[in-house]
Amino acid sequence: MSAAPAQSPTSSARFFWFLPTSGDSRSIVGSSHASSQQVVPDGYRAPTRRYLAEIARAADRLGFEGVLTPTGTWCEDAWLTASALLAETERLKFLVAFRPGLVPPTLAAQQAATLQRFSEGRVLLNIVSGGDDVEQRRFGDWLGHDERYARTGEFLHIVNSVWRQDSLDFEGTHYTVKDARVSAPPDPLPQIYFGGSSPAALPIAAQYVDVYLTWGEPPEAAAAKIARVRELAAARGRTVRFGIRLHTISRDTSEAAWAVANGLVAELSPEQIAKATALHAKSESEGQRRMTALHGGRVDDLEIYPNLWAGVGLVRGGAGTALVGSHQEVANLIHEYHSVGFDEFILSGYPHLEEAYWFAEGVLPLLRHEGAA
Repeated sequence: MSAAPAQSPTSSARFFWFLPTSGDSRSIVGSSHASSQQVVPDGYRAPTRRYLAEIARAADRLGFEGVLTPTGTWCEDAWLTASALLAETERLKFLVAFRPGLVPPTLAAQQAATLQRFSEGRVLLNIVSGGDDVEQRRFGDWLGHDERYARTGEFLHIVNSVWRQDSLDFEGTHYTVKDARVSAPPDPLPQIYFGGSSPAALPIAAQYVDVYLTWGEPPEAAAAKIARVRELAAARGRTVRFGIRLHTISRDTSEAAWAVANGLVAELSPEQIAKATALHAKSESEGQRRMTALHGGRVDDLEIYPNLWAGVGLVRGGAGTALVGSHQEVANLIHEYHSVGFDEFILSGYPHLEEAYWFAEGVLPLLRHEGAA
């Protein structure tokens, strides 16, 4: 596959951190996307309000744009987490993930508008259509994969409409509303973030969202993927920004960073890796299958691109790759992603409190000095 043409960055990149609302530790073992059960690693840090507030305050001080508050079976509720932690921070934005099929669109529009007012404009929304039947059915959602994305399109049409007009009448396949409205539109309107790799997902991104997100594939593959979304959006007279979800292990030297990465893999058993790989490889999520294909369950060839490491995906679902290296090496790879069109980076690391400092104090100053952040 040839790379899409490099895009001249139109703005400095923005950097977000991650709130580990399913718990934290110095291990990559644990519950995550596509997990069949919760695993409690050694040194587990429970996702208490106090611990999550400590991470949020650190991200606020360190200059991150915002934090992603995830959703899923093993996570604390994203809406309530964001509501609790907004009062603990001053300027930090909260990218609240939620599943549209589980909340009626008018109610979601009202919740987001209220939280946007109470936070004085610090709310962003991450739409998660859901890629795993087993987990969706836990919440009472029995639609198939492609139907979920079609429903998301109707959901976003209703939400965007009631934010922008006095009322809405709409009759669709999945939703019918009459005189749908909110008490007052949010100001500013929350930016909509969205991820999905399948043919059913990309047109939804092109039509409705502000930022299209993808997990961290090598730059060439990631650039080709977002080129398709850019093309579909242009056909609709729209432009979309692009973000990428990655872990990070940045240290003063490359050797120190790789020692940390290798240590994370050393604690894994062959049985853990084989079980997780088999589970993720048969996921309904095309993005999850692409993550799994990057490592294929092998532990001897995890650097899939210079300073891009697929070790996290050996046992965790969702984002499975990490930027690994010296601060300058990590900054260089971020430059490469930025040059092919990514303006937003949603990062995380184990444990999240300490890794936030490593990245913000080691990498961000380099990027700022070079005008990329």
